[in-house]
Amino acid sequence: MPAQASHRFARIAPRKCRLVADMIRGKRYHEAQAILHFTFNKSARLIERVLQSAFHNARENFDMDADSLYVSRIWVDEAGMAGIQGKLKRFQPAPQGRAHPILKRASHIHVELDERN
Repeated sequence: MPAQASHRFARIAPRKCRLVADMIRGKRYHEAQAILHFTFNKSARLIERVLQSAFHNARENFDMDADSLYVSRIWVDEAGMAGIQGKLKRFQPAPQGRAHPILKRASHIHVELDERN
């Protein structure tokens, strides 16, 4: 049974977060942690914290071996699919008294770690 952790309503667009999630999918835990540590963007910090949480869940709740853990699944969903919840609506002033809408999106980040035989 895989150990999992998630971060709901992370204030970053899912499109930006998926770029980093794709880099560590299928990697061993220690290798994924090193990749995230040296990737300089906000989504790497958020995913690194979720990865550490899943690691601690695996160690304490499932007694898994730290050296055999790998990222079995990682996915990023957009928050607020069933309505507007999770999306902040803002408006940018535009010429001639108009306003352009801005959607500030949020994400749900999910990580599963499993043991490799």
